[in-house]
Amino acid sequence: MMKIKLTGIALIMALTATAQKEFTLEDLNFGGKNYKTMSPENRDYSWWGDQLTILKDDKRFVVNPKDGTEKPFSEQQTKEYEEWKAQQKDLAEIKEHNLFVDGKQLTIDGSTDIVYGEAVHRNEWGIMGGRFWSPDKKRLAFYRMDQSMVADYPQVNIFERIATHQPDKYPMAGETSHEVTVGIYDLKTQKTIYLKTPSAENPTAGQPVYFTNISWSPDSKTVYIFELNRDQNDCRLVSYSAETGERLQELYRETSDKYVEPMHPIEFLPWDDSKFIMQSQKDGFNHIYLCSLKNKGQAISIKQLTSGNWVVMEVLGFNAKEKSVIIASNEKSPIQRNLYAVSMKGERTPLDNGTGWHNGKLSENGQMIIDTWTAPDVPREIHLLNTNLRPRAAAVSLFKAKNPWEGYKIPIYESGTIKAADGKTDLYYRMVKPADFNPSRKYPTVIYVYGGPHAHNVDARWHYGSRSWETYMAQKGYVLFILDNRGSENRGLKFEQATFRQLGQIEMQDQMKGVEFLRTLPYIDTDRLGVHGWSFGGFMTITLMTNHPDVFKVGVAGGPVIDWKWYEVMYGERYMDTPQTNPEGYEKTSLIQQAKNLKGKLQIITGYNDETVVPQHCLSFIAECIKEGTQPDLFVYPGEPHNMRGHQSVHLHERITQYFEDYLK
Repeated sequence: MMKIKLTGIALIMALTATAQKEFTLEDLNFGGKNYKTMSPENRDYSWWGDQLTILKDDKRFVVNPKDGTEKPFSEQQTKEYEEWKAQQKDLAEIKEHNLFVDGKQLTIDGSTDIVYGEAVHRNEWGIMGGRFWSPDKKRLAFYRMDQSMVADYPQVNIFERIATHQPDKYPMAGETSHEVTVGIYDLKTQKTIYLKTPSAENPTAGQPVYFTNISWSPDSKTVYIFELNRDQNDCRLVSYSAETGERLQELYRETSDKYVEPMHPIEFLPWDDSKFIMQSQKDGFNHIYLCSLKNKGQAISIKQLTSGNWVVMEVLGFNAKEKSVIIASNEKSPIQRNLYAVSMKGERTPLDNGTGWHNGKLSENGQMIIDTWTAPDVPREIHLLNTNLRPRAAAVSLFKAKNPWEGYKIPIYESGTIKAADGKTDLYYRMVKPADFNPSRKYPTVIYVYGGPHAHNVDARWHYGSRSWETYMAQKGYVLFILDNRGSENRGLKFEQATFRQLGQIEMQDQMKGVEFLRTLPYIDTDRLGVHGWSFGGFMTITLMTNHPDVFKVGVAGGPVIDWKWYEVMYGERYMDTPQTNPEGYEKTSLIQQAKNLKGKLQIITGYNDETVVPQHCLSFIAECIKEGTQPDLFVYPGEPHNMRGHQSVHLHERITQYFEDYLK
C-alpha cells in the first residue's frame, strides 16, 4: 500500500481516504533510543519513499514502523539514500551577489551592478527567485542581471552618525532598464555556459527582452523560457539546449493589442515527457492547455483542457495514476476557490464540498490532497480528499477549528454585488457593521480600497476576507465598505484590462458607484465618508479625494503612487505603456495636477526607504500642495520599506485609526 507523509511521522493516510494511525512517537523506541524523549534537534529520521529511516550510532537503519524492527542499510541502499538526500538540499547559495554551488564560488564580479542567482525584473511575472535546478539536480540554471546602466535612486540611511547614501537601482517607466542573461552550471563538468538569448547575442540592439518562468525538460537536457518584448505584447515560449546554450525552437507565440502576462512555467506530464501543461489567458480567461512536442522539440498541437468565463487560479500538480491534473479555480463563483481534477479529455471532477475558499496540498503521488478550507461562516477546516476522477470516497475530516469569536460581541460581516460604471458588470463588495448596529442610526463610513492588478479584497473566506483592522474600526462605531473594482484579479482579461493606459480612471468610476450604493442606505452618514488604501490603494485614495473633493471628508493614503512616470519599468509599462508613447494617459492619471483640488483632511504615510513606491512620489505631491496652498499631512517611517514591519506596523494602524477618530468621527 502506498503512503504519504502528512505531519512529521505522526500520521499516515491510506489512499482510500480512510484514516488510520500507523504509529506515534511513543512507538519509536529502537535499541533503547526513545525518540519521544529526545530533543527535536537531535532526532534524525526521514522518509525515503515510503520507508522510515533512523540514524543510530552514526549508522542509518530502515525501520518498519508497525513492529519496530530495523535493519541496516545495505551498501547499495546507502549509496541510493545519500544521492536522494543530496537532492533534497539546495546546494546553491548567494553571498554578496555572487553564486556558490556546493561551496565552490562560480562568479567573482557580483555587486550591486552585477547580480547573480537572484530574482530579476523586480519580481514581476511571478519571479520570486533566481536559481532553477534540473530534475536530476546535476545542472543549475540561474539569472545574471546587469543593472550597471540603471539609474540610482538616492535612498538614505539616517541611522549612521552622519547619514549615508545607500542607492537603490530603480528603472523608471520609459527609462533604461537592466539586461538579463541565463547561465547553466554543470556539476559534472564544473563549467558554466550562457544561453544564447537575443539580448545575450546582441545586447545593444533593439528593445530588451524579459526572460520569465524558467523550466526544465524531464531529462534535464532542455531549458524552456517565456520571452517577452519590452512592450509586453509579444510573448514566445522558447527552448534552449542546456548542454550548448543554443536556441533550439520557438514553441509557441502569443500576442495582444494590450499586453500578454506569462505567470506560470510549463509543467511536463509525469507519465509522458512529450507533453506539458501550459497556462494562458489567450481566450480571455486563464486556462490550461495540453501541448505536445515533436521529436525535435517543436510544439505541434495545443489542446485546451479547461474553458469558460472563470479562471484557473493554480495548478497544484498531477495524479499520474489517473492521468489528471489537479487545479484550483473560481468556476463556482468569482469569490470562491475550489479544487478539481481535470482529465486529459478536459473532463472536470469536483474534489471538495463546493463552498468557500480551498487551498490544497497534493501528496507526492498526487492521489490525495490535504484541503484546508474556510467559508464566511467557517473559520477553518482541514479535510483529506481522494483525487480519483471516479468513483470518489467521502472526505475525511482531520481538523475543525472552533469559532475564535465565540462568546464575544462581533461585527456584522456581509457581502453582495453592485453594477460597475458600465451598467452590466457585477462587482463584489464586503461590508462590516458594528456589533450593536442600529439601522435607524447614521454611521461614519470608511471605504477601504486597493483596486489594482493582481489583488482582490472580497472572497468567500471567513468573514468574507475581512481584516482585523476592519473589526477594530467597527468596534469603534464605523461602517467599513470594500469593493473590488474592474482592474482587480481573477475576473478575466476584459475585466482586468479595462484600465489599460489609464490607471485609476475606470477604477474611480466603479468606486463612485460604490458611493452611490452607500447613499441609498439610510444608516450611512454620507457627510462623513472616509477612504483609506495602501500602495495602489494609496493612489486610489488620493485620486478619489482630489477628483471628488466634496464627497470624501477624510483620507489616509499609504505608500501612494502619484505619477506613474516615477514607477518601475516592468509594472508601469505593462499597464500604462511609456510616458513617451502614452503622454495623454500619464497626464490624465497624474495626481500632481490634482493637488489644487484637495479639500478634505488627507494624511499621506510613507516608508522613508520605500524601494517600491519611492519617496519622490509623495514628496512631489506635497511640494505641489504647498505651491497650490492645499494642506495635506505627511507622516514618515524612517528606515522602513514599502510595508511597515513589527512594532512599526502596530504604530501605523494606531495612526491610521486616530486620524479617522480625529477628523471623521
